[in-house]
Amino acid sequence: MTEDTRRGTSVPAATGTVTTAVPARLDRLPWSRWHWMIVIGLGTVWILDGLEVTIVGNIAGRLAESGSGLDITAAQVTGTAAALYVAGACSGALFFGRLTDRYGRKKLFMVTLAVYLGATALTALSMESWWFFLFRFLTGFGIGGEYAAINSAIDELIPSLYRGRVDLIINGSYWLGAIGGALLSIVMLDTDIFALDMGWRLSFALGVVLGLVILLVRRHVPESPRWQFIHGRGEEAEELVSTVEREVEEEHGRPLPEPAGEITIHQRRGIGFGLIAKTVFRRYPRRAVLGLSLFIGQAFLYNAITFGFGTILSTFFDVPTGRTGYYFAVIAAGNFLGPLFLGRLFDTVGRRVMISSTYLLSGLLLFGTAWLFGSGVLSATTLTACWCVVLFFASAGASSAYLTVSEVFPMETRAMAIAFFYAIGTAAGGISGPLIFAKLTESGIPSETVLAFQIGAGLMCAAGIVAAFLAVKAERRSLEDIAEPLSTAPAEASGTPDAAPPRA
Repeated sequence: MTEDTRRGTSVPAATGTVTTAVPARLDRLPWSRWHWMIVIGLGTVWILDGLEVTIVGNIAGRLAESGSGLDITAAQVTGTAAALYVAGACSGALFFGRLTDRYGRKKLFMVTLAVYLGATALTALSMESWWFFLFRFLTGFGIGGEYAAINSAIDELIPSLYRGRVDLIINGSYWLGAIGGALLSIVMLDTDIFALDMGWRLSFALGVVLGLVILLVRRHVPESPRWQFIHGRGEEAEELVSTVEREVEEEHGRPLPEPAGEITIHQRRGIGFGLIAKTVFRRYPRRAVLGLSLFIGQAFLYNAITFGFGTILSTFFDVPTGRTGYYFAVIAAGNFLGPLFLGRLFDTVGRRVMISSTYLLSGLLLFGTAWLFGSGVLSATTLTACWCVVLFFASAGASSAYLTVSEVFPMETRAMAIAFFYAIGTAAGGISGPLIFAKLTESGIPSETVLAFQIGAGLMCAAGIVAAFLAVKAERRSLEDIAEPLSTAPAEASGTPDAAPPRA
């Protein structure tokens, strides 16, 4: 093997065909400071998302009070505003997902964060309900774009040995923000410290400050070399990977092993929607069903139920609006601990076992919680404890939905596939869920809230059954082995769709 092919990319032929070892070189890297930089630069935005959503959920009661500065009801905050936020996220995912595949991961995860920050800042200035609704939509628009750009970059930069656990923990870091948002809302809603119409505004402003810090850190996160070599920027991919290899060798004090193999592809600038749809639904129909099932199940459970958790505590257990943050911080901790402790098992035990079991367990436990709630035997504390256990498993399952759709479709369609499944699944559960759930909890009738719990539990169980049959054994495999790039040269093509075996 020559130095050119061992270290990276051969000189492109006149036809635009290039042979590269970049994927294998990235996958054989040991964990290093460079990977920590990626995790911090990309993962911290989920902390912002968790902070944002939790603050809105916990301040719903305060916004509905006279003197808050907004003429709005709690149901409108947890229902209409929540649905608009999710609708914005779905729209942003589709809009920015297409641009991410076309113009690169780095450009778009910078742009989407800027959109998010601007909309959040303007939310803090809301004086009318329509203004609040508009900028909740635009905040979601930026966050939706983040999902596509960041999950694409994470999976393409992290070695296959660690990809599952890192993806789950990064997506699960949303709940660190939720803990911060819950505790922050306690301080911000204390009228002894902040005026009635000022505390909730400062909560959004602090989110903007945190986002600006993340924006500065994110400038150092590189473009995906996998995206570069397919889009005619092989020299940049070679330079980046060679630099990383030198840094890793210096850090670990030993030379890296030889990369496992090469791939030959036809470079291209972009890919049309028609080919993306044909690839996802005709070449990988089983994986498409899997992705939709996972996203619909987790979207309904989370967007429908956790958006209204504070309202449940206030309506059924008379918990003051200024105290709901303590309870939410507890279930948020359970959510984060799930991916943290279970993430490694997705890389060792395997995707199929772990995805199906986390969905089924969380669904069954939620059915049990619904029965206890309907029987009237739960208090605010015991309901929170039940939710903490349910969401320990549900959070790992929900994070695995993003992992699944980002690794089981070809490189050229990755961001758009994430965007599509996120948008469809979230629209089904995330837009209708908050609207339905707000009405069910607003009535104060336990049986109606039980119904919402049962719907979420049923969909999680259904998704778990689908995963038991259709989940792809992607653990410790190169992304190119799981789903061969559409740009692969004919001589290298294996023509293996849903059940493509790994290369030797």
